[in-house]
Order: sequence, then structure tokens, then C-alpha cells
Amino acid sequence: MKPLASRLALTAFLLSLATLTWGSALTTVIAANERLCFYAEVDKSGEKIGFYFAVQSGGSFDIDFEVKDPQEKVLLDGLRERQGDFVFTANTVGEYAFCFENDMSTLTGKLIDIDIMVESEPRREPSAKPGQIAEQTSALEESIYKLSGMLQNIRRTQKHFHTRERRGFSIVESTQSRLFWYGVLETLVIIGMAVFQVYVLQTFFTRTGRRYKV
Repeated sequence: MKPLASRLALTAFLLSLATLTWGSALTTVIAANERLCFYAEVDKSGEKIGFYFAVQSGGSFDIDFEVKDPQEKVLLDGLRERQGDFVFTANTVGEYAFCFENDMSTLTGKLIDIDIMVESEPRREPSAKPGQIAEQTSALEESIYKLSGMLQNIRRTQKHFHTRERRGFSIVESTQSRLFWYGVLETLVIIGMAVFQVYVLQTFFTRTGRRYKV
């Protein structure tokens, strides 16, 4: 039992060291002609920042975005993008800005998913002799790093399918609303035509005028 408990404790410890991550995921609405920014703090140079967004509903499912470093330098930008998944290294300590702008829409707001992660991955220091690196790397540690990468891929795949599902649902809602109002308009037109025909026939038979004897 003791070797098994020790192995489980070691595995949990390595998992905790494999990736130290903090981040924020949220869903928000950006109104028409609105600019909205989110901020992430980087404590030390060399940390990795993961940035993901996807437009779930609204208009053509597109939005403008921009990422700036603490020195107001533009790192990433895009126009009329539907979604994005980026990972970059923060070389400057400070506050990074992630801004979205919905200026192409005059009436429609955009519902977007946003995920910002600041990640610090400790790496093993290589030894002086290259031949000793393989000896220092155990099979368990390699498995932990592989599992971490696989979990990240699964997470991205889940986001992708969630975005497709939400967009499909939004299209169905929009189509259903259009069909409903089209049916209402068609019904009103038919009722109007019936009332007009009744009025024409009534005035045709009840109008006064010169009478002719046959």
C-alpha cells in the first residue's frame, strides 16, 4: 500500500507542477457601436497567455478585436473575425488589454465567449551533459505532460463544438422568428384582400345610379 500511496502522491504533485494556470472565462454581450476591453496581469516575463474568443450569436457572427501589451503595442488584431484561439509569450511585465469592438453593427449586439489564461509552465533545467537529460526525465513525468497536452486539446475541441451548437441554435431561432412574422404578414394580407373583395362586391350591388329597363 505504501508504494501505491507514494506513487499517487508523486503523481498529484507532478500534476500540480506541470502547469500553473489562472484565467477567466465568461460570456458577455457587446452592444452595437460598443468597445469593451478586458485585462490580464502578468507578473513576470516569459509567461504564456492563452486567448480564446468566439461569437455565439448576433449579426454575421463577427467582431473586431485587438490585443495590446502594457506599452500599448498591438500584438494581435483582426477585423470581422468569428473566433480565435491564440497562445503567445508575454515579454513585458504589466497589464495586457484584450479589446472587442462592435462598430460594424448599428442595431445588433454580439454574444461572445471569452477565455483568457495566464500560464506558467516550469521547465526542468538541462544538465551540463546532454546525455544525462534522458536519465533525469522519468516516464511518469513524460506521461503527465502528454496528458496535460491532451486535456488542452479536448478543451479546445469542446469549445469548438459548443460554438457550432450555439451558432446553429441562433440560426434556428432567427429562421423561426422570420417564418412566424412572414406567416402573420401573409395572414393579414389574405384578410385584407378578403375584406377588400367583400367591399367591392357590396358597393357594386348597392351603388345608385341610372337604371335601364330591359
